Amino acid sequence: MVKKSFWSNFQQNFTKTAGKIAANKLLLTLRDSFVLVASTTMIAGFALLIQSVILDPVGGLVFGQQGLHIGQLISGSEKAWEASVFAHGLSSVANLIALVSNGSLNIFSLLLVVIFSYEFSRKFFPKAKEHLTSVLYALGAFFICLPWHFSYMPANAKKAIDVLSHVDTTFFGTQGVFSALLISGIAVWLYNKVMSHNITIKMPESVPPAVARSFESLIPGLITMSFFIILTGISTTITDKTLPELLLSVLQAPAMAVAATSAFAFVAMFTWPLLQWFGIHPTSIWGPIFGLTWNINDTQNMLGQAHHVLSTMFMNFSAIASGAFGLAPVLAILLFSNRIAAKKISKIAIMPAIFNISEPITFGLPIIMNPVYIVPFVAATPVAFYIAYFATKIGFIAPISNNVPWTVPPILSGLLFTGNIKGAIVQAIILVVTTAIYIPFVKMDNRINADTEL
Repeated sequence: MVKKSFWSNFQQNFTKTAGKIAANKLLLTLRDSFVLVASTTMIAGFALLIQSVILDPVGGLVFGQQGLHIGQLISGSEKAWEASVFAHGLSSVANLIALVSNGSLNIFSLLLVVIFSYEFSRKFFPKAKEHLTSVLYALGAFFICLPWHFSYMPANAKKAIDVLSHVDTTFFGTQGVFSALLISGIAVWLYNKVMSHNITIKMPESVPPAVARSFESLIPGLITMSFFIILTGISTTITDKTLPELLLSVLQAPAMAVAATSAFAFVAMFTWPLLQWFGIHPTSIWGPIFGLTWNINDTQNMLGQAHHVLSTMFMNFSAIASGAFGLAPVLAILLFSNRIAAKKISKIAIMPAIFNISEPITFGLPIIMNPVYIVPFVAATPVAFYIAYFATKIGFIAPISNNVPWTVPPILSGLLFTGNIKGAIVQAIILVVTTAIYIPFVKMDNRINADTEL
């Protein structure tokens, strides 16, 4: 009785605390912002996937040496294929498709300024007359703070070149994520706070509303822009760095270093299914954290700027799209359960589970809040993750650089994520192992619910 009371209290307090965290307005703003910006990175991911997996005449899955060798079949040899007009044509088309990254991945932080400032204004200042004006001044503040004098080291050069009166566009990409969020958030907050105190220019009622709003924003906008001019002056005078450069070294670099540790990965992979078991969608808590860490790794991997093992794409490849989260419990129940209800639910859940949608089985069986299934449900995700991690560390597969939707079925998604058959093999192993983890607990469920057996 004491144990039951303790468990009930723990369950209630954990759910209450996690619920409060998930409902936090700032976390919701971050989550929604990253989700919206992710649509552009997903488009870029598709484009780069087509470029590297399908169209690449040398290293691609279709024409290349690691794939179907269709290029060699067409031309007779790899050398003849690489010199052919068709191969050069494919390269030209692939290079054109790669330009999509200039409108998405390479301006990730700039897009984040726009989306985050709008979402921040909408959630924290719902009575504001015009949220886009907040976006305008957030963008202005961001460009005020950016480095307009920087050193550039060309390839094979012995000395860096000083670039004057040109913005350092590297902060448009992943290097500027933290500064994009902090600068735009502070700009929106300051602008709306000044507006709320009616420190504005009032125009007669005869003036059209759009013109009146423009004049009303002048003083709050001037104060906002002036604040960041002063802040930039202080930052460059004291540290010899602009605000984005300072935030990169003080905040973003340490956060990325922590996110690259095995401890961070374990906590993420352990708490992800644990939160789900308690009925709390893990994205509401981990979404903003991944947005500030592993999503940056995604972008750098896709652009070829780095080869991070730990990334959101790697998590999707290993723990989600492999079937470990949704398909494994369904297969275990279909194969080893004797319960009529469980089998019926699993037959309904099999099709969504093939596309890695776990809700029909987790809520329908249910696995959620079911003490019989807490161990396999929480264990399967980190096990899947570390199987793939081991395969990457020993060089069996390369770090994931293809952005594939997590709803692509297992095995096929492994092929696309990695661009070769080895990714499919790793996912097949994960699916077998995680299904096996569920089997003893399915049999335990048969014994506990023996009165419902066939």
